[in-house]
Amino acid sequence: MEAFHPPITFPFSYTFNTTSSGHGGIAENINTSSPSPWMNSRIWSKLPHRLLDRVIAFLPPPAFFRARCVCKRWYALLFSNTFLELYLQVSPRRHWFLFFKHERLKSSYIYRNSNSGRSHGDNNRAGTDCEGYLFDPYELAWYRLSFALLPSGFSPASSSGGLICWVSDEAGPKTLILCNPIVGSLTQLPPTLRSRLFPSIGLSVSPSSIDVTVAGDDLISPYAVKNLTAESFHIDGGGFFSLWGTNSSLPKVCNFQSGQMVHVQGKFYCMNYSPFSVLAYDVAANNWWEIKAPMKRHLRSPTLVESRGKLLLVAAADKSKLKVPNSLRLWALQACGTTWIEMERMPRQLYVQFAELENGNGFHSVVHGEFLTIMIPGSDKALLFDMCKKRWQWIPPCPYVHAGIVGDLHGFAYEPQLATPVTGLLDQFTIPFQPFTG
Repeated sequence: MEAFHPPITFPFSYTFNTTSSGHGGIAENINTSSPSPWMNSRIWSKLPHRLLDRVIAFLPPPAFFRARCVCKRWYALLFSNTFLELYLQVSPRRHWFLFFKHERLKSSYIYRNSNSGRSHGDNNRAGTDCEGYLFDPYELAWYRLSFALLPSGFSPASSSGGLICWVSDEAGPKTLILCNPIVGSLTQLPPTLRSRLFPSIGLSVSPSSIDVTVAGDDLISPYAVKNLTAESFHIDGGGFFSLWGTNSSLPKVCNFQSGQMVHVQGKFYCMNYSPFSVLAYDVAANNWWEIKAPMKRHLRSPTLVESRGKLLLVAAADKSKLKVPNSLRLWALQACGTTWIEMERMPRQLYVQFAELENGNGFHSVVHGEFLTIMIPGSDKALLFDMCKKRWQWIPPCPYVHAGIVGDLHGFAYEPQLATPVTGLLDQFTIPFQPFTG
């Protein structure tokens, strides 16, 4: 597939290069010497603009941006409220993924102040602008996005509704930025009230509301953190908003590592460790509670994910001492909120290959819609599972991440959107970007 390099300047640098496994992307070797009757210009030139706009609204983002180079009118569609309203109504949902390079923190790392060494976020972005790698599971195609306008000192933390949430790396009150990487929009939230190090971030974006929850890693001294509290941000189209005004105490036995939370039907969920369990937070009731995890003493690399309105747990189950075959399994939390049902298990032969590559170093799981991706640290190998078709397959390596680089790919479920009008609710709170030095 040919590289897409638009001859115009966008807020973000688009380099929609793709690779596929042979059946994705755009067909090659097209014979243009004898035009097809289906592409007769005398037919297509007479189509009403309204019908053409409807066709264009169904295009995936890479094809849409290529189409913008055709003429001035198509170029201007991205700025047309009429077209964007149509796009939001008819554009099909795309269960894609967005990955970033992520360097693991050293065990001795505490935090840095403004005069000390490089931070975690700076490690991710050292020497270059931050890049994201968009993966299309339908075509097994990769695309690259450059985040040139994003301030340094921020790391991706969560995603929802076409937006990526970036959080400041600096210890202290956390600043969050909501970014639409497709069109290059940046919207900054007011800073949190409490000082934290690397808290867990939960984001839920609907067409008419935004909910953010920041939990744990409270700074109780310049050299110590403890999981004590959570604070929430809410704004909706009905005029109600709460700027970190909702605070709650975390459960007494709370040992979750820094990471993202999963939103399912009005609740945020995150993993608790030693032993494994699940912490749940009801946004409306402002209440936390604990849910027992299945096989909690035999799980490895557990990850909570959302799929089609259900909470899933993806983990390797190691029970060698009990003579039960090791495997990678998926459990679903039932409607009662306490019971887990195993819904899928990786085939034994495939798991043997997977375990040899993974070598006990752990793995990263991301789910979007019917697709599960499993990234293996230290390797360019990754698996894709289609839960509807019950099909496992290896993913082609990302062509933009070369072997031997420092860092692994960590990803988010991401649905590309040409417009996210809900961010307009934040205009009344818009504050200029603060200077963040890396």
